[in-house]
Amino acid sequence: MVEIGFPDMLSLAQTIGIVGTMILTLYFSKKQIQSLAIDQQTRVLNDLDEKFLRMAELSMEDPSIQKVIDNQGSSSRELAFSFYILWICSHAYSMRQRKVLNDIEWTGWQQWMSNCFRKGTLRQTWKQIEADRWFDPAFQDFINKQIVPSIGNK
Repeated sequence: MVEIGFPDMLSLAQTIGIVGTMILTLYFSKKQIQSLAIDQQTRVLNDLDEKFLRMAELSMEDPSIQKVIDNQGSSSRELAFSFYILWICSHAYSMRQRKVLNDIEWTGWQQWMSNCFRKGTLRQTWKQIEADRWFDPAFQDFINKQIVPSIGNK
C-alpha cells in the first residue's frame, strides 16, 4: 500500500485548486462574452432605430419624400407619425425579446401600445400597412395576437 505524505497531499490540493480556479474563470469568461455579444447587438439595434426615427422625422417634416420608400400609398404627416409610433413599439418589443426590459417595464409598454391602438388612429393605419409586412414578423404576430384582440371592436 502506498502512503501519501503531507507534501504530496499539499501538491494535490494545490493542483485541484488551480484546475478549479481555471474552470471557474472559463465559466465566468464565457458568461461575460455572451453578455457582451448581447450588449453589442442591442447597441446596433439602437443605432438602426435612431436612423429610422430620423427618417420618420424627415417624413413628418416633408410628407412628399415618403414616396422614396412607398410610391403606392398616400403621403401624409399622420402616416409618417404612425410609422414612427409603430417603430417605437417594434423597438420596445425587440428590447423585451433581448431581455433588456423587465416585466414591469414591459407591462407599461404593452398598456401604452394598447391605448395607442384603442384611442388613436393607429389601428386603422395598422390594417392598411399590415399586408405589406413592414415590420418584423414576430412583432406583427404580437400586435395581431395580443394587442389588437385586447382592444376589442372599438
